[in-house]
Amino acid sequence: MSEETKPQAEATPETEAKKPADKKPKAPALEDKPFGEFIQQDYLPALQQAFNRQGIDDLDLKFSQEKFPSGLGVNQDCWQVIGKWQAGKRQFNVYFPNEDISSQKLFTCALNGNQPSTIESFLVDERKITLDLLVFGVVQRLNAQKWLTRN
Repeated sequence: MSEETKPQAEATPETEAKKPADKKPKAPALEDKPFGEFIQQDYLPALQQAFNRQGIDDLDLKFSQEKFPSGLGVNQDCWQVIGKWQAGKRQFNVYFPNEDISSQKLFTCALNGNQPSTIESFLVDERKITLDLLVFGVVQRLNAQKWLTRN
């Protein structure tokens, strides 16, 4: 018998159940958005909400490309998320030297408008960087300073 004359097997419920289900393509993750779009549309609003849950309602958030603080000995521009509250008395910066949330990130915090004294690596041991992890990292770091809640 030729290929054309072979009888076709009829579809039965058993044969239909054995076929792999048509998989719908997964929607891209928030973190897969272009860097600037992710920061502005997702990260800044999520940080704002996290601070609001901590009872801080005067947080001023800014995303800009600026030089590292002068006292740190680094003379280059990089993308930064800058958060200030208590009329600018408390400030943190999350630095993104590369336009990529999965690459190196740095963190500083400072009181009363002073220059930060140290720059720290931020979320260096994490395999996958997510929106929730980026927000949690800032809140956890500021809680360690006892700036958000009393321990």
